[in-house]
Amino acid sequence: MRHVLVTGAAGGIGRAVAERLSRDGWTVTGADSRAELLSQAMAPLPSARAEVVDLATVEGPEELLAAAAAPAPLDAVVNAAGVYPARPFLDLDAAAWDHVMAVDLRAPMLLTRAFAAAAVAAGRGGVVVNISSGAALRSRPGAAHYSTAKAALEVLTRSAALELGPHGIRVVAVSPGFVRVDSDVNPVTPEYAAEVSRAPLERAGTPEDVAAAVAFMLSEESSWITGTVLRVDGGSSAGSTTLPLHWSAANGTGAA
Repeated sequence: MRHVLVTGAAGGIGRAVAERLSRDGWTVTGADSRAELLSQAMAPLPSARAEVVDLATVEGPEELLAAAAAPAPLDAVVNAAGVYPARPFLDLDAAAWDHVMAVDLRAPMLLTRAFAAAAVAAGRGGVVVNISSGAALRSRPGAAHYSTAKAALEVLTRSAALELGPHGIRVVAVSPGFVRVDSDVNPVTPEYAAEVSRAPLERAGTPEDVAAAVAFMLSEESSWITGTVLRVDGGSSAGSTTLPLHWSAANGTGAA
């Protein structure tokens, strides 16, 4: 049975990923800093266990990887944990910047490195899926630290894929559009949710939409895919659906 580590598994996208992979037959180790919620999330899943961890610490990611792999070697890691506090740029200080970078960027790097090192030493392949965000392409007020971290995570995905590919390790990213998860860690206002949910497919995304993409990226059907970002956003990254035509219909073809 394949074994996967899923961070951020106490709720939202991470929990949906853990549930989907469990249904697909994976043994799941779910990790989060919220012990009670994590226990509740993992309890209904067969062959699942919980590891409480603070990914904001330097030691946390590698300690987590060692604990997760102790019962059985890992075949995959899904870096789904993330924080996205809103902080206006003029109020952004080093502590706020460093916390987002530690959880959203440094932790995935350290987990990927530790997973890859163990896999190479054992002569095994594997897959890493990083959960990015549409914020990597388009920032918003209050998200300078978060957008920067996610943009860097996509570059990290390509860099790791380049170096780990010869060892049989694939590294990919799944980039969700706005997905409403009702998170106590990352709350959003109704006004923000309504505005950011606009997309060509005209429906809100769900954690299950993202989990399905992760499941595909971990499957044999994607065995020749690495170093890429799969955008699961209802088409929002294609452009805006809210802008009016830039020329009047009365102008005919609009030709120059």
